[in-house]
Amino acid sequence: MVDNVGIIVDMAGQPVEGSLVFKEAPDSLREIGNYVVAARGSAMELYHKKTGCCVQRFTVSGDGTGGPCVLADEENESGKLVLVATSLKLICYGKVSGEEQIKDMLRKKNFKEAIFLVEELDREGEMTKEMLSFIHAQVGFLLLFDLHFKEAVDHFLLSENMQPSELFPFIMRDPNRWTLLVPRNRYWGLHPPPMLLENVIDDGLMAIQRAAFLKKAGVEIAVDDEFLNPPSRSDLLESAIENMIRYLQACRGMDLTVSVKEGVDSLLMYLYRALNCVEDMERLASSENSCVVVRITLIFPLVLKDIYGFLIPLPLEELEALLNDSGHLRTLAFLYAGKGMSAKALAIWRILARNYSSGIYHKDQSVESDLQDPSRHFTSGRETAAIEGSKILEESSDQDLVLQHLGWIADINQVEPKIDEVIVAIDPKKVEILQRYLQWLIEDQDSDDSQYHTVYAILLAKSALEIYEVELSTQDSVIGMPKKEMEVSELGSSSIFESPVRERFQIFLQSSDLYDAEEVLDMIEESELWLGKAILYRKLGRERPVLQILALKLENCEAAEQYCEEIGRPDAYTQLLEMYLDPEDGREPMFKAAVRLLHNHGEMLDPLQVFKRLSPDMPLQLASNTILRLLRARHHHHHKGQIVHNMSRALDVDASLARLEESARHGLINDDSICDSCHARLGTKLFAIYPDDTVVCYKFEYKFPLPNGLETQTSLQCYRRQGESTSVTGRDFQKDSLVKPGWLVTR
Repeated sequence: MVDNVGIIVDMAGQPVEGSLVFKEAPDSLREIGNYVVAARGSAMELYHKKTGCCVQRFTVSGDGTGGPCVLADEENESGKLVLVATSLKLICYGKVSGEEQIKDMLRKKNFKEAIFLVEELDREGEMTKEMLSFIHAQVGFLLLFDLHFKEAVDHFLLSENMQPSELFPFIMRDPNRWTLLVPRNRYWGLHPPPMLLENVIDDGLMAIQRAAFLKKAGVEIAVDDEFLNPPSRSDLLESAIENMIRYLQACRGMDLTVSVKEGVDSLLMYLYRALNCVEDMERLASSENSCVVVRITLIFPLVLKDIYGFLIPLPLEELEALLNDSGHLRTLAFLYAGKGMSAKALAIWRILARNYSSGIYHKDQSVESDLQDPSRHFTSGRETAAIEGSKILEESSDQDLVLQHLGWIADINQVEPKIDEVIVAIDPKKVEILQRYLQWLIEDQDSDDSQYHTVYAILLAKSALEIYEVELSTQDSVIGMPKKEMEVSELGSSSIFESPVRERFQIFLQSSDLYDAEEVLDMIEESELWLGKAILYRKLGRERPVLQILALKLENCEAAEQYCEEIGRPDAYTQLLEMYLDPEDGREPMFKAAVRLLHNHGEMLDPLQVFKRLSPDMPLQLASNTILRLLRARHHHHHKGQIVHNMSRALDVDASLARLEESARHGLINDDSICDSCHARLGTKLFAIYPDDTVVCYKFEYKFPLPNGLETQTSLQCYRRQGESTSVTGRDFQKDSLVKPGWLVTR
């Protein structure tokens, strides 16, 4: 302590923290946490150690004599209490929570001290991220109503939990399209409810005038001295709109819902229009992720006449009508095109092209006319309109729309030359240029002309052969060995196969079906472009050359087996096995590949054929397990077939026995037995028995009246009438068979 200056030191007496400047030398000093309490008489002052600022003053009510106070603390850094002793009382003071301190500072508009305290509490881990975000938003709203728009938006951007829709009421008057999206966050009630920016500025200017009057009257106020002479109303509104634009632009990169994105982009477009930011309007309207709603009712009551002029009120109008009335036709055309309203967009571009041609200047033009060469601006504008119109027509499937607007676009743009003329015009030596043109024609323009596909494939084949020969000669010179002594596997693993031209050639051969495979194959058949030749042989349906290349040249067993699966015939696997066992060209048999084939696809191979083709020199230990499993599977398959055959024979024998037993069945008839159909006594009549034990006679008499009143009779056979397969009960045994228990067949 030196006079009225206090220096905080550590246990070794070295200065730490900041210095404290008191109005008068205190009678007593004590510390509590990050603060120092100073007492002089009955007056108490609280200073922050790091900043040295006096954050609180109060008077201790003692015995009324104003005598000195004695301070005492807990004598440790984590102390939470300070004792104040007067002549009559002993008072304990404790540290208020950080939230209450911040709230009190904000209420007194001590924003810098409040933010410093917030940052300190955040560093010390005493504040959550949610509370930090909440306080930044609270400070932002307080600064907004104090007309500090730049600082307010800075705090809004620091608030992670603040929603962009919270600022919508400052731009639009409720109710509107996005009213229900505005969250009802409960802040500390330190600022007024949201209102339009115009009203915020009017209330702020009125508060500043009132504060200036009170200050002149000697009343202490909580307004910055530097802001007692505020800018003009139009400048403040311009600053407010610019900072609102800055915040909404930052919000476009956030993860927002679709409705909030629509609100952000639509209001951003409206604010751009207020400041006449034509380039920004067109950039937003033409962006791919634009969510501007064209037909909405915006209720923003003011628009800038110019960025330095006065504000004039506007009635309730749609954004579409506002852009049209203000002459921002290019922006409106981009919006229509982005929303799929192609007809309206093309109509606007046609009007703009006609206006540019006639020399009519429109106030939405983003490119200022060149004073030295006015025709330059007209040409650029007409070409821009034609280019944008052609883009829309390329994506449109409406033939009537294309025919309607193709004329004026063709009049502005030069007629494109025919494809054949372009190919002839290109220098044959410039192969790369011709390749790029054909690639653009096939891939981008989706050309299905087989002539262009064939030419492109041949050009790629030539380039691949040239690169192959160059790299092969380079490799020979480096290794120092003749070309004939190089193994095929070494060539297959070289960097030649990783050449972009070669990869592009192989991909095109695989993806296209429109080129002449025979003509391309003639170009590379004598070369060692193995994969390309395999693709061409496959296109031509020549299976054996494909298997030879995949299995023997490239040694790609997996690809060879996959090709056999595509063929789907057992003879393909047998053919592949023969190639592995007899590679020809003096090469050793590929026993491991053969074992792999037997292991993966042994069920597709005939064991007898496999044994016939196995080489006597093949080590038995390599294929013993696979062959054993193959034989067991074949043996199991044989026994399974025998079981199924014997079961079928047993079923047939049982059915024949049941039929024989049924046909040999006898029936016992007595005097009371009757026919189940006509209910006549059977007696000595012939009868038939059905499998369900129903009995019918062969004959019965039936009388029926004649038209003349007489009666006649006829003999009908019940058995014949019922039929051989249908009993009296109506059951048709041909369709609904009756199964009786047998020695094998059960119900």
